[in-house]
Amino acid sequence: MGLAGHLLYVLLCCQSLPAMQRQFVIQHTWDSNPVKHDPVRIIFSPGNGGLKMLVSAPFFDDPEAPAGTPGLPFPGLWDYEVVESFFLDCRTENYLEVEVCPHGQHLILLLSGAGQAFQQQLPMVFNATITADRWTGEAVVPWEYFPPGVNRMNSYAIHGSGEERTYEALYPIPKDQQVEGQKPDFHRLEYFQQFCLESIMGEGWIQPESHLWKGKP
Repeated sequence: MGLAGHLLYVLLCCQSLPAMQRQFVIQHTWDSNPVKHDPVRIIFSPGNGGLKMLVSAPFFDDPEAPAGTPGLPFPGLWDYEVVESFFLDCRTENYLEVEVCPHGQHLILLLSGAGQAFQQQLPMVFNATITADRWTGEAVVPWEYFPPGVNRMNSYAIHGSGEERTYEALYPIPKDQQVEGQKPDFHRLEYFQQFCLESIMGEGWIQPESHLWKGKP
């Protein structure tokens, strides 16, 4: 992001803004190729006690549904059809990973350092609905799960099995920064881009403190 873009971002985050929603559209695979279907859309807005996350996505029905109860955490959900959002404080590398799936299961991970989870399978209110070839999901991510000082974000979508497994990213790895044989890695924190919770919650909003992050950098 150039200086002008950075200044615009700061102004958007800091000027007087009403509470609002922000939409993000996943239009590329992890390695910067255009997706070949209607893209996954994620909308963030104020929720009751947390950040509301609304997902609208194609339903691929591949892989088959996890063998878990809808509405409850499911370990290893990333191996199924899933949409994920990560919320990072790039100064400490503390971040929150939120995973939701069309069949109603979800997974929360708290991480300190790239890929270093110290807590997971936390409870969350999440409901999903499948209608023909599309699905929608709505979650409220409790504020206590967010690390202090969130300033970057990335989101992902995964579907398919075997050689057809497809990994998509809101902010993919640029072509000129890829190396031969590279595999998708959603914990490449350097590719996350700027994100401001105040732009959703409104000027003067203060993120509630969380005991879950005490003792972390």
